[in-house]
Amino acid sequence: MNSSIVQLLASEKLNGDNYATWKSNLNTILVADDLRFVLTEECPQTLASNANRASRKAYDRWIKANEKARVYILASMSDVLAKKHESLDKGKESPCLHRISGS
Repeated sequence: MNSSIVQLLASEKLNGDNYATWKSNLNTILVADDLRFVLTEECPQTLASNANRASRKAYDRWIKANEKARVYILASMSDVLAKKHESLDKGKESPCLHRISGS
């Protein structure tokens, strides 16, 4: 994580009372790092051993972006909320993000 992202994540951790500001900051980070798509797109299906290169590349990109988005999301929450959400596999599974992603 670069220092600007760390500063933005630390500046307004989600604590229950600051959802609008937190959402705006997190959305900015996800857009700037080209990660927002993991909130709006389904993960490509698990690949067969004979999957073509384009399918493999799309799958790998989604998995890597999802993990990075998940780290950003958890880092931007208070300790209590992060603990509650840490078991989620996909960033978009967090109930806090449904309004960001439009789902």
